[in-house]
Amino acid sequence: MKIKYEFADGTVSEVEVEESIGAVIIEDRRLEDNLSRKERYHCYSLDAAQFEGAEYATKETPETQMEQELDTERIAYVLDGLSEVQRRRLLMLADGKSMREIAREEKVQHRAVVKSIKAAKKIFKKNF
Repeated sequence: MKIKYEFADGTVSEVEVEESIGAVIIEDRRLEDNLSRKERYHCYSLDAAQFEGAEYATKETPETQMEQELDTERIAYVLDGLSEVQRRRLLMLADGKSMREIAREEKVQHRAVVKSIKAAKKIFKKNF
């Protein structure tokens, strides 16, 4: 079986291979073509941006930026309204620590941490 190879510079070369190896190469080329076809169908290229601009546009508008700034201010205001312990524990929880880890670090009972975080969350829910 002869397999053709086309190089980037335009030259073509033919190679004689066994039938089993040729079948594997042909199957691999078929799978590669199918994959590239699927990628063209499901993915966007930057060249498509001029035609499919909506997919590449940001959802951020001056209104959403203003809302985000107001939310940031409200969060800061609510955090200022919390006790020092509640604020510290809530921020530790937001950093990814578990309530047990917080209790261990502060050398208090787990139940105390749960209660203070629950109270802080309640205040946040009331303000949001």
